[in-house]
Parts: sequence; C-alpha cells; structure tokens
Amino acid sequence: MATLAESDLIHALACGGARVAADAVTLDLFAHDIFARGADLAAVVHPVDTASLAAAVKVATDRGLAVVPRGGGMSYTGGYTPDQPGAVLFDTATMNRIIEINETDMTVTVEAGCTWAALYEALRPRGLRTPFWGTLSGLHATVGGGMSQNGIFWGTGRYGTAAQSCVALEVVLADGTVLKTGSSHARPYGPDLTGIFLADTGALGIKATVTLRLVPEARCHGYASFTFTEADGFLAAMGEIERAGIATECFGFDPRLNAIRMQRDSLATDAKQLVGMMKRQGSVLKALKEGARVVAAGRNFIDQASFSMHVMAEAGIQQAADADIARAREIVARHRGAEVENTIPKIVRANPFVPLNSMLGPQGERWAPIHGLVPHSRAQACYDALDGLFAANAARMAQFGVHQGTLIAAVGGAGVVIEPCLYWFDARNPLIDCTVETAHLKKLPDHPHNPEIWAFVQELKAAIVDVFFAHKAVHFQIGRTYRYRDSLDPAAGALLVALKSALDPRGLMNPGSLGL
Repeated sequence: MATLAESDLIHALACGGARVAADAVTLDLFAHDIFARGADLAAVVHPVDTASLAAAVKVATDRGLAVVPRGGGMSYTGGYTPDQPGAVLFDTATMNRIIEINETDMTVTVEAGCTWAALYEALRPRGLRTPFWGTLSGLHATVGGGMSQNGIFWGTGRYGTAAQSCVALEVVLADGTVLKTGSSHARPYGPDLTGIFLADTGALGIKATVTLRLVPEARCHGYASFTFTEADGFLAAMGEIERAGIATECFGFDPRLNAIRMQRDSLATDAKQLVGMMKRQGSVLKALKEGARVVAAGRNFIDQASFSMHVMAEAGIQQAADADIARAREIVARHRGAEVENTIPKIVRANPFVPLNSMLGPQGERWAPIHGLVPHSRAQACYDALDGLFAANAARMAQFGVHQGTLIAAVGGAGVVIEPCLYWFDARNPLIDCTVETAHLKKLPDHPHNPEIWAFVQELKAAIVDVFFAHKAVHFQIGRTYRYRDSLDPAAGALLVALKSALDPRGLMNPGSLGL
C-alpha cells in the first residue's frame, strides 16, 4: 500500500491528465535500460500530450524531484537510468500522434513518442519519408528519443544522423515551461536554438513534439554486397563510397560479427521478408524469383573469415541507382574486394524494422554495443587499437565466455561508425524480457547472473570507451557512458555548464546525463 506522501505525489502528477504508475513491477521495469539498472524510481508518468507532460514536470521539480525522460527504452548507455534514487521517469512513448503531414512545405510534425516505424508507414502511401528515417530498433525507438540521443542507420549514408533531419522542436523545460524552437519550415533562423536540444540526452529538456523535413521516397533501388579479406581494404572502400555520395546505406560486419549473424535467422524468414517487399511493389513473379535466390544462396556465400560490406542505392530512375552501384563496384575492386550475392541488403531493406530479438545472442547471450564515430583518416588506427585491446584481453574473454564482433557503417559527411558488440552469458533483465518476442525467448536458454563476468564486461566496456576517446571519436546515446565532458574545449565546457544552469538551475533534468 502506498504511503500518504506517495499517494499525494501520484495524485499531483496526474492532475494535468497524465497517467501515473508507482507499483513495484512498473518501477522496476522502467529502472532498466538494455544494459543495466539505475536507481529506484519514485513514479512513472505516462503523459498524453504536451500540456499533461508540462504540468507533471512542474509538479515533480517544484517538489525537488529529478525528472528523467524515456522514449522507446532502447538505450544501453544509461540515458534514462539515474544514479540517485527518487526520480520521476516520464514515459513519452504514450505521446505518439502524428500531428501534421505538410506535403506542400515538406515537413511532418509528430509527438515525441511516435516510433520511427509508425512514422515511416504513415508516410509511405504518400510517397514520402524523412531523410533519416529510423534506427534498426525503430519498432520501439521513438522520434523524440532519436532527437535526444541521436542515432544512425536508415538514410545515414546520404543524409547523416537522426538529428540532422530535424527542423524544429517543442521542449518542456525543468520548470514546466514549454519552449518552441526554430521555425516551422527552416533551420536555423538566427542562432540554432533547435540544435541546443538535439543529442542532449534529455539533460536540457524533454522533447514534446518534433518537426522533421520530408523527401520523396525513392522509386528505384540498387543493391550490392562484397567481401574483403583485410580491414584496410574494407575501410578504404567504405570511405571512398561515402565521400562519393552514391549510397544511402553502406554498412558491414567484421568476421566475428558475420559468424554470429549467420547463426541467427532462418532462410525461411529471409525469403518471407523479401517476398513481402516485392509484393508491395506489385511484382509477385519477381518476388518469387528473388525469394528463390535467397534460399538457393543460403548463408554460406559470405566466408565467415571475411569482412562483409552491403551497399544500398536509391534514385528516381533505375538507371541512376544502377549507375551508383556500378561506381561502388569499381571502388571495391580497386580495394581488393570481391562481389557476392546481394541478398542481405535486400532482406534488410525488405523489413527495416524487425522485432528486436537480436538484443540477445544466438545462445541467449546478453548483448552490449559500444560505438564511436571517427573520421575516415582515423578509422584504420581506431579499428587496429580496438583489435589490440581484444587481443590483450583474449585470455580473460575466453575464461569468462565473452566474445565480440564489430559493425561498421558510413555516416554521410562525418566518417564511419565502428561498433564492437560484446556478448556474454548472463541473466536477462525485465526490459529484455518484455521486448524480445516471447516465441523467440522460449528457444533460448536463460542464464544465471555471474557477478564476476558482469564486472569484467563493465571493465572491458570502459576500456573500449577509452580507446574511442584516444582516437577523438564522437558518440550517439552519450547518456552516462561516453566521455563527452572530457572531450570539450574548456571554454565550451564552461558554456555548457552555464547553459545547463540557465535552463535547469537546480540540476533536476536527467542529472548525470552528459556528465552534468
């Protein structure tokens, strides 16, 4: 039974129309991100609109309580898991309306809790999409989360990161004030006030609504896949493809991650996803042919000892998409790559927002990605340094059953993301249990928690972060994991602190995030 003080808090938070939960199961679930658990929460608020969000934030901060924003919950960097108990968490996923699709001005405005998948499906019948149109976790990940945490994937090769598609925001500040940034159609007008709140991990305010640019959905597509025996050829080719601006996506996997991926999905699933895409395009015969190719190719066309690269191009006419793929082939050939079946990029593009079963390994292992965005000039040195770190820790990794593989992806105009993924045998947490499909969970063993292995994983994760810091990497999902404050020029750091003080003088807005 709730105490009198707890009941009073719940009632006050709900006065503006929000739903409020304070039961033990809900509080425990929302205290977890994918990687770890934060401190105990006082309440979870589910706002229904901007007004109810603002009202509840003011109630919490008037009482001196920290407020923490959460989108789809896909953080693995402590983005919404405070270190101190007693915070009020705001589940913005309950604010999920698409407010306006403006086809004349080519903008779309959504509530922050709208998922990338829902937005994409709403725009697709109109032949439109946002330039960056979602993360791989887009079934759950929200647009507001993408603005707070930033992120990459769909559209990244050409259009950059999630935040680069944003035009304007509506933000709730720590005192409940609703602040509107930017104009309805252009960014910036004067100093970029919208940019202040992008990638802030919720340390400066809670996103309520987001306005994004629109672009026409591509009518025609091209695909190619390649393998490389060495990292240097792979990275050099990816860099040249990105600089040429010929790919909407260019990503790949090192040999270790290739081996892990080949254990995951069934060929039947591959073919089904591909056929579904082709049917939507109105070509049943082509669907059947492509599905048959997937089955025929199997999963052995990529040597698990090789690096794999997958390129997607898109254009208004097929000749243009084909020309971009032809250019990619020329680049890859100069860097000692070999072309293989292109079924993987087709399968991925067929169903871009899949259930998030991959947050567990093929044997039920826990999973934690740690990434860094580095310029092309530093990519090889950074990759080699990470490889050296894993070699130096090989004995302990073998002792504890920890293994890893690395994803690498081009980011238009910025360089490449290098993302080692750690896998280890450990107990699942409540967020994983309610995110991964039940049928999939039943196929996997449930491992016990091992404090010694957990301590080693945390140590290894921190060492990876240090390698990225040494190579001047930048990061998305900064949260409480990456060394953002350490990377700032002293004057820039002082400006950030002053900005935080002006917007949040009592330090109640997601304290600890961004190192603030």
